[in-house]
Amino acid sequence: MEKRIYSFEPIYNSESKVLILGSMASIKSLEYGFYYMHPQNKFWKVIAMITGEDVPPTHEGKKELLLRHNIAVMDVLDSCEREGSLDSNIKNYIVNDVKRVVENTNVVKIFNNGKYSYNTAKKHFPDLEFNYLPSTSPANNGSFDVGKWLEIKNYL
Repeated sequence: MEKRIYSFEPIYNSESKVLILGSMASIKSLEYGFYYMHPQNKFWKVIAMITGEDVPPTHEGKKELLLRHNIAVMDVLDSCEREGSLDSNIKNYIVNDVKRVVENTNVVKIFNNGKYSYNTAKKHFPDLEFNYLPSTSPANNGSFDVGKWLEIKNYL
């Protein structure tokens, strides 16, 4: 039986205009204690392109970078059971309170990092609008289109 794993606290403040929803932290991210920490994950490189800034080396610096640019980040799942890091192995999940974050911010657009995040969010929050982005995960075998991610700039 897989053990239950837990996501990180959402990163946001009242000024956040864009919410990026992942699915659940990878094993590497859980080891490092912060979002998108697998060295092959493209997330932080894309955030650097969106913000025009270098990616800070520390967790606190990364958090400040997101908040400085009005970007909120959280996982759609609060917890789940999963062997390995693949979304396809997720079982017995509990969703995060996405609505609470949206209601306590100035979020005008929600983007989903990958299909699992997108499909799960749509299923559990049918009254919110979600926008699919190709996954930044190294497990994404498809072609990664950074152009879709750069649309985030239009809402900041």
